[in-house]
Amino acid sequence: MKKNIILLSLSSICLFATAQVKKDGYTINGKIEGLKSPYMYIYGLGGSDSVSVKNGVFSYKGSVKEPTRIYLTDRKGLQFGLYVENAPVSIKGNVNAIEDMLISGGKTQQESNVLSVSKKDLEKRQKQLYSEYEKAEKAKDAAAIAKIESEFFKSYKESDALNKAFITKHPKSYVSLVNIKDLGSSTDYAELQSLFQSLDAGLKATETGKKMEAMLAVLKKGSNGQKMIDFTQNDMEGKPVSFSSFKGKYVLVDFWASWCGPCRGENPNVLKAYDQFKDKGFTVLGVSLDDNADKWKKAVVEDKMPWTQLSDLKGWKNEVSTYYGIQGIPANYLVDPDGVIIARNLRGEALHEKLKELMK
Repeated sequence: MKKNIILLSLSSICLFATAQVKKDGYTINGKIEGLKSPYMYIYGLGGSDSVSVKNGVFSYKGSVKEPTRIYLTDRKGLQFGLYVENAPVSIKGNVNAIEDMLISGGKTQQESNVLSVSKKDLEKRQKQLYSEYEKAEKAKDAAAIAKIESEFFKSYKESDALNKAFITKHPKSYVSLVNIKDLGSSTDYAELQSLFQSLDAGLKATETGKKMEAMLAVLKKGSNGQKMIDFTQNDMEGKPVSFSSFKGKYVLVDFWASWCGPCRGENPNVLKAYDQFKDKGFTVLGVSLDDNADKWKKAVVEDKMPWTQLSDLKGWKNEVSTYYGIQGIPANYLVDPDGVIIARNLRGEALHEKLKELMK
């Protein structure tokens, strides 16, 4: 569990404010105390851009066809998200207090602020948990780490519940549309599809809405009840291995990479599950999104993973992960002996509980 993951969650916190709509574009005016970087970098507008900073002050202009979520970062630890539409945006805050950042903007940003306020206490708790996690990790206290990770997963479920409640209450909001995408890695396809269908027809007809519909079509391939595709990739010795060769066993198809901190943090949990259930018809099949064979092999040895490891060494363009639309790792699919997907993204105790249920 790494700091950048938690910071990304914390960085979305902002307070409610209003702004007058402007039809000819938007201007972002920022004033962030303690900001030392000479530039702020902007992502999410079809690429990346930057704007110069002087004494913590910066201004950036642009225009969009529809509300768009972007991220700003100084590449030194400060990172936060906001929505731009053709209305002025104001950012005020302190580099050391991202959670208190005050962002005002158009209607979509106002709606985002409402959601963020509802999550503020939860995200404060996540920040405290991360502090406790760092201490436990430094002390190499495995029991404390496991307990804290369990609390983190509970908090993520609470956050998902708040997102779903917002979507239900705001069927015309772009924030709802984007949140459905964010829920993609933790929510079953059927529920995501239902949430998407509940949105306003005009929202679904937007460019973002059409992309979301296409994303859902891809996610359907990996939903419960679907057959896992029979793929073939090379193992660490360069020998081709087919998924079909594992027929007759429960298989956790585990997508990870040597450079992925959260993946490496989850590997001991997967190893524990493997050791406990390997003699009961269960195995793990690792699919690495590495593009460097040496780093991949080194990580397998370091993390003491005895199961079969495959990769086409194409990084994020791995053919299997691309087929299933995987946009974040760790990610996994639990497949039954007939090759049918029965669960997705089982981590921590959830993996052990599911296997206990199956191996009765």
